[in-house]
Amino acid sequence: MNRCWIPSIAFALACGPKEAPPVAAAAAAPAADAAAGLRAEADAAWEQRGDKAQLQAALTRYAQLHAAAPQDREVLVRLTRGYYFLGDAHESEKDTKLATWQTAMDWGQKCVQLNADYTALLSKGNETDETAARVATKDDVPCLYWTATALGKWSKLNGISKSLKNLPTVKAYIAKVAELQPDYFHGAADRYWGAYYAAIPSFAGQDLNKSKEHFDKSIAMAPDYLGTKVLMAENWSVKKQDRPSYESLLNEVIAADAAKIPEITPEMQAEQAKAKELLAQADELFR
Repeated sequence: MNRCWIPSIAFALACGPKEAPPVAAAAAAPAADAAAGLRAEADAAWEQRGDKAQLQAALTRYAQLHAAAPQDREVLVRLTRGYYFLGDAHESEKDTKLATWQTAMDWGQKCVQLNADYTALLSKGNETDETAARVATKDDVPCLYWTATALGKWSKLNGISKSLKNLPTVKAYIAKVAELQPDYFHGAADRYWGAYYAAIPSFAGQDLNKSKEHFDKSIAMAPDYLGTKVLMAENWSVKKQDRPSYESLLNEVIAADAAKIPEITPEMQAEQAKAKELLAQADELFR
């Protein structure tokens, strides 16, 4: 037997490049082609995620891709972000939203735990997601942000006790995002803190001045992103009982060009839909 056919890196280096055996080439090519085709289908459906069926189709394909390549961080980010968006933009029933955001969190944990240092800390048994977040790197930022966002929404919909219980983890994740990449997803960290300081109860540290500072900073960082203004109206304006700012922010969102940031047009359209719903609730929210 020609020793250079033995599948060993050492022998391969010693013998130099050779043509792959015909049978091996035939077996490998379809698998690679299938993965590439599946990825193309997933990405094409993702581009149409403003449509619920297309988003679900994308998520199904990304899950299949994950099964074949569990270490693909981009796929896990899409699954976490995608299930968050499914619950936020396409589901209306409480139980369905909760289940969808739970799925986002499950994928998000897989995403965060791609960081070997993070996983090693958790394996010791005396660390939590909150404390292990200290070893996160910039590569982990999308995993941290979308997991925290899903957890925050899930907790808020479950009530104040769940919100307070999960706040330490959410805060640790967002604090790490702010440290590593403060401009991630159009000023996401400051947007979160703006909502946080308005939404928490007064006994837990509500501070409307800090809330507005963070919202203003996020808007200055990404003035064309509509979600910040919706969140500011929904949280700061309502808690402040400032109806003029509430209506002004929401009308700005409704009148904006949803395609101003092309790569997130579906999210921008979803924010405009939220703005219309919130504007219709003004009489109930302001007395």
